[in-house]
Amino acid sequence: MKFRVERDVLSEAVAWVVRGLSSRPPVPVLAGVLLQADEQGTLTLSAFDYEISATVTVEADVTESGEVLVLGRLLADISRNLPTKPVEFSTDGNKVQLVCGSSRFSLIQMPVGDYPALPTSSESSGSVAGDVFTNAVAQVSIAADRGDTLPILTGVRVEIDGEKMTLLATDRYRLAMRELTWHPQDPSVAHVALIPARTLSETSKALGAAGSIEVALGDAARGEGLIGFEAGSRRATTRLLDGEYPKVTSIFPNSVDTVSVVDTHTILEAVRRVALVAERNTPVRLRFTDGQVAIEAGTGDDAQGSEAIEASLTGPELEIAFNPQFLIEGLSALGTAFARISFTQPSKPAVLSGQSEMDGESDESYRYVLMPVRFAG
Repeated sequence: MKFRVERDVLSEAVAWVVRGLSSRPPVPVLAGVLLQADEQGTLTLSAFDYEISATVTVEADVTESGEVLVLGRLLADISRNLPTKPVEFSTDGNKVQLVCGSSRFSLIQMPVGDYPALPTSSESSGSVAGDVFTNAVAQVSIAADRGDTLPILTGVRVEIDGEKMTLLATDRYRLAMRELTWHPQDPSVAHVALIPARTLSETSKALGAAGSIEVALGDAARGEGLIGFEAGSRRATTRLLDGEYPKVTSIFPNSVDTVSVVDTHTILEAVRRVALVAERNTPVRLRFTDGQVAIEAGTGDDAQGSEAIEASLTGPELEIAFNPQFLIEGLSALGTAFARISFTQPSKPAVLSGQSEMDGESDESYRYVLMPVRFAG
C-alpha cells in the first residue's frame, strides 16, 4: 500500500474515527484504525468497538491500493502534530512508514485478519437539518443520567411518528423534551429507539451542524439493535440500549397556576452569581412576586447571596427551590431571549420553555421539567 494525503485532511479524518475508541478495548485490535486505500483515489478510515463504528472517506493520491490496521490514538497524536505538508504512507514488511517533510515514523501493523467486520450501512430512512438536530440533541442530552445505577436512563429516547421526531431524556430529577420536524422517506414511519446519550451527543457534534444528516433506522427496525447516521463522507453506527423506557411524559402538568417570564440571560447570570455561595447539594431559592424574582442561596451561619431581577408574574406569588446546576443547564439550553417558567405548586415540577418576546407566545417545541428541592421554611 502506498498513498499521499494532505496533513489537515488526515488529521481531521483520524480525529473523527478515533473519538469513540476505548482506552481499554476488550481485544487489542479494537484499539486500531483500519486504513483502506483505493486506486480510484480514495482513502477510507474506520474504527469499531462492537458498540459504535465510525467511517470516513477522503481524497488521496493512491499509488498502490491496500489496507492496514494501526493503533488509532497513536496515529491521531502523530497526525495532529505533523508539519503542514503532504503525508506519505507506505508499507514495509510489518511496518507502516509515515513521512511528512523531515518527520518520519514507523508504525507497527496490527493483524487485519483479526479485525471484526464493520456494520453494513442501511439505506437512509430520512434526513434532518444538521443544525436543528445537533441543537436538539444538546438540549435534551443534558438531562440524561450520567451514572450507572439505571443504565436505561443514560439514553435519549428518540420517537419518530411520520414527520415528527421527539427526543426525550431524564435522570429522575429533571426531564428534557424536544420536538422537531424531519424528512422521512416513508411519511407513515413510526419507530422508537433508545440511544446512549453520550454517543449521540458526540456523533451529532462530530457530524457537524451544516447541511443535513441522514438517519438509517433499518437495522433498529429489523431488531438488530443499531441505528446509523451519515453526513457527507462521514458515517457512524451505534448500538441501542435495551429495555422499556419509563413513561415519564405524565410529569408534564395539565394546567398551571403561576407563570413568570424573565430575560433568559439576566436570570442565568444572576443564578450563576448567587449559586457561588451555595454549598454542595444545597439549592437556590427563587421568590416570585409581582414585577420581580428574588434569587437567594445560603442560610444561617453559612455564606449567603441574593439578587433581585425584573420578571413578569401571572397568578399567585410563589417561592420554590432548585438544584442550581440543573437550573443553569436548563436555562442555558433554551436558546431564546426570554424564559417562561410555569408552576402549579412549590412542591410540584416546574416547566421551562422559551419565548422570543416578553409578551409573545411560548415555544413549546422544547420543554425542560425541573423537580423542586425542599428547603427549610
